[in-house]
Amino acid sequence: MTLQIYNTLTREKETFKPIEDGKVRMYVCGPTVYNYIHIGNARPIIVFDTVRRYLTYRGYNVNFVSNFTDVDDKLIRAAEELKLTVPEVADKFIGAYFDDVDRLNVAKATVNPRVTENMDEIIEFISALIDKGFAYESGGDVYYRTRKFADYGKLSHQPIEDLRHGARVETNELKEEQLDFTLWKKAKPGEIYWESPFGNGRPGWHIECSTLAKKYLGDTIDIHAGGQDLIFPHHEDEIAQSESLTGHTFANYWMHNGFLNIDGEKMSKSLGNFITLHDLLEEIDPNVIRFFMLSVQYRRPISLSDATLNDAANGLERLQTAYQNLKYRLETVEEDHFELEHQDEWLEQLTELKQQFEAEMDDDFNTANAITAFYELAKRSNIYLAQDKVSVTVLREFLSMLQLFANVLGIKLEQVAVSGLEDAEIDELIEERLQARNERNFARADEIRDLLKEKNIILEDTAHGTRWKRG
Repeated sequence: MTLQIYNTLTREKETFKPIEDGKVRMYVCGPTVYNYIHIGNARPIIVFDTVRRYLTYRGYNVNFVSNFTDVDDKLIRAAEELKLTVPEVADKFIGAYFDDVDRLNVAKATVNPRVTENMDEIIEFISALIDKGFAYESGGDVYYRTRKFADYGKLSHQPIEDLRHGARVETNELKEEQLDFTLWKKAKPGEIYWESPFGNGRPGWHIECSTLAKKYLGDTIDIHAGGQDLIFPHHEDEIAQSESLTGHTFANYWMHNGFLNIDGEKMSKSLGNFITLHDLLEEIDPNVIRFFMLSVQYRRPISLSDATLNDAANGLERLQTAYQNLKYRLETVEEDHFELEHQDEWLEQLTELKQQFEAEMDDDFNTANAITAFYELAKRSNIYLAQDKVSVTVLREFLSMLQLFANVLGIKLEQVAVSGLEDAEIDELIEERLQARNERNFARADEIRDLLKEKNIILEDTAHGTRWKRG
């Protein structure tokens, strides 16, 4: 099975063929750091981190670039409200971003370039577009001549006549045509600015990603990714800028995740259902949030609700319980309970499940179906553990396979110590409880069970001993 990626540009699944053998150049549009990111922003962060993980699993060396927009109108307004400078606002929320996504087990990018640290390259890019006739100065601003790029609209599949670029913006008399978009904005009095050949100002939004992708990944990249809302105008404008400058294809594969809704409705401040990731992490286990985001194929819409989060929590617990039960059995199995007769049959089943998992991920990173294979793996491990005799080799292979699936998806199978008790302390209390029961000191045994229950530790007495898990 070869890796297939749905390409927004062609609207088809295509066999993935990187520019360089064994290497992937991947760019994902990052956040504008004027506030905590909202939960909708978290979906592409988790989705494309998982894509990167699977590409790495497949043996690719992934150069993963994701930018920070650290200057724009929103940052300027936030600086005024918070009585900070624009760089101070950016520093504050970049720090918050890393704190939040670290909890989601998101790997660090190869580089997270900031717009303000790459201003020379942005100005150089704009100057080159002016020299080639694709951009023009007007009243201290610089605009891109949209109609001069013959393929404009090819990503969003809209003819240029049907496009209404910046429909929410009032008519701008400085533009030659209203479809033209801004590359450089003249600074207003009191605003942060950079000196340029076009006058004091700052870059427009679209130009930064074209510049940063070119600087860190080259003229042509393998994968460009982001939310569905970025297809037009942001990614459409990136293509126009980049390809008119270099004369080369900007990105070979365009990936876009579907929208996230709240209780079936679009998230918006006006509806009162706007949720930041920072706030949600105060209430919901980050492992559950990540698992929830991967429970639906990335191109489909997903709805966040108490019910869907609860489903994700229950599903994740099934996997974690299977993992803990396997670990416990492996640690406690006795020599006279070894079973070798059917070992190869079980190992063959595990190989088949691994192939199923990989086939689903090869099919445009279908994490929803990959999780189904994950559940099947946990189910079969439970069936295996019900046997009196087990193979240590098979137990270890079950554990290894569960961890492999978890690593690809970025899920943690070890339960987090939130009870205030370390694992060793819990084991000591369980051992003391067992001794108390053997001595028929049932009052002390019950006291220990109640103590552990208060600490949210759930005990399960089985034929193979007492197992525990965090509730």
